[in-house]
Amino acid sequence: MTKTKSNVMTRRALLTAFAATTLTAAPVYAKVPGFLRGAGDVRRLRMYSSRTGESIDTIYWIEGEYIKEALKEINYFMRDWRENKTLDMDPRNFDIVAAAHNLLETNEPYLLLSGYRTARTNAMLRRRSRRVAKKSYHIRGQAADLRLKSRTVSQMAKAALATRAGGVGKYYRSNFVHMDSGPVRTWKA
Repeated sequence: MTKTKSNVMTRRALLTAFAATTLTAAPVYAKVPGFLRGAGDVRRLRMYSSRTGESIDTIYWIEGEYIKEALKEINYFMRDWRENKTLDMDPRNFDIVAAAHNLLETNEPYLLLSGYRTARTNAMLRRRSRRVAKKSYHIRGQAADLRLKSRTVSQMAKAALATRAGGVGKYYRSNFVHMDSGPVRTWKA
């Protein structure tokens, strides 16, 4: 069968139709674990860190179940590299990061600038910059600061906001986006 414009549904049309049904179903599923716009049935994180020289490409969630070993691997990757300390991070933050990545339609891995931070690291960063929150979600293991070479801060922030799942900070001068699993809100610095 030859594909013509009349019998081919575009990806955008399919996503629009999905979004419309999702919005209708959202009140029913809003509290169901794992429900997140753009997340999918298989969730994968692809990131690298120029600070540690490490990279990660792992599937951490399949059909409603988190994979414990993959979560441990992500927790280690996103550790406070200054103190080499880990924390069991909030997997909902991984979901937001993965969903935003899917919505951006890129295979480029994120550059992780900051994941988990100890209170001591956060205090040190606060002394250097007034833009570091005293009660940062990084300390709780609920945040990531990310960059993509192929996408702008605005594009990344729009994708993160489209998940309707947490906080999104736009840092234009430093060229990164903060994504966290706290309350839905946005800001720019």
